[in-house]
Amino acid sequence: MRKLLFCITIALMVTEGMYAQIREFESWVKKPEGELAAQKFANAKLDRSECQRATEIIDSLWLRSSAKRLGASWKKMILANDSLRLACACRNFGMPPKDGHSLYISLHGGGECPKEVNDGQWMNQIYLYQLNEGVYVAPRAPWNTWDLWHKKGLDELLEELIQACVLFEGVNPNKVYLLGYSAGGDGVWRLAPRMADKWAAAAMMAGHPGNASQKNLLNLPFTIWMGAEDAAYDRNKLAKEKGEVLDSLAATNPGKYIHKTNIIEGKGHWMDGLDADAIGWMAQYRRNPYPKRIIWRQEEVVREHFYWLSAPADELQHGKTVEARIEGNTIHIDRCDYKKLAIYLNDNMLNLDKKVVVRYKGKKIASRKLRRNITNLYNTLNTRNDRSYSFPCMLEININ
Repeated sequence: MRKLLFCITIALMVTEGMYAQIREFESWVKKPEGELAAQKFANAKLDRSECQRATEIIDSLWLRSSAKRLGASWKKMILANDSLRLACACRNFGMPPKDGHSLYISLHGGGECPKEVNDGQWMNQIYLYQLNEGVYVAPRAPWNTWDLWHKKGLDELLEELIQACVLFEGVNPNKVYLLGYSAGGDGVWRLAPRMADKWAAAAMMAGHPGNASQKNLLNLPFTIWMGAEDAAYDRNKLAKEKGEVLDSLAATNPGKYIHKTNIIEGKGHWMDGLDADAIGWMAQYRRNPYPKRIIWRQEEVVREHFYWLSAPADELQHGKTVEARIEGNTIHIDRCDYKKLAIYLNDNMLNLDKKVVVRYKGKKIASRKLRRNITNLYNTLNTRNDRSYSFPCMLEININ
């Protein structure tokens, strides 16, 4: 009996110590004093259950602060980023499923033309497609230029649009789809690859690809819709060629680069609504925030984060590429065009209670047990503003 009581006492003492930092965090949340990262408890090691509780607390904080930050903007249906404005029209369809609504972000056509013409294209896009279920949002491009869906600053606005719909429209962030017609299709060619970590699937209608690469579509289902007679700027020819590029990528990467190319015979730039079938095709897919393999090539508008990787802000450059994969508890970096790389990890990706090994081109460059902590969870969520990208562990590596 004494031995049993001793064991119970020790267990209670251990448990008491294990959750001390969580209680301190809860107290700090009620009355914040000083920066979170400066608090001893914020950098203490967490076990898996403590990490789960800390995640819940941080998630609740983020929901409140984000709702306060975006509430007034979404009520007006105008999102802002510095001097840019993104007006939005929103239509809701059906009852939300148990896992939340789908979100379809639909980009209008137009381009280098008077504001009134682009306004008309926006009005047309609002009612262009119907859903069985989901939230359909047609944003109005911030510019009236040929590249109205390509430019720097747009990514952040679209991220805020997703956040607002998650907060106020009951959207599941793993059911967010991108589509666009004509100049909007031009935008899909660019935005789908560079923001592939945000979309569940994407559909391009009657757009021009420019020099956009398809390599980042490794984990993003992508469908092409084009009228066979849509010959302006070689759109029809390029759509076919890009479909063949995806065919080749899929052939050499089994199970990846899911795609479907639809070249509609007898149709020009307007496809008489046949492209609406893209809605059902996209709806069958969900985003995987933690794919085991990533190809990340920087496009013309560069990004600092992609899935579970981050590159130094001062090294970002069009064309720079990282290829990485996770096998068991080993992360393989097969290519990295940066001097440094940050890897973010959680318990859904590998076993954080064992050593994590990193190999660069086959050579072991890191092997260590990582520490889950509150600071990492808090910083990553408030940097990425995506609840899937709140990571308890970060591993920074130097590439020789």
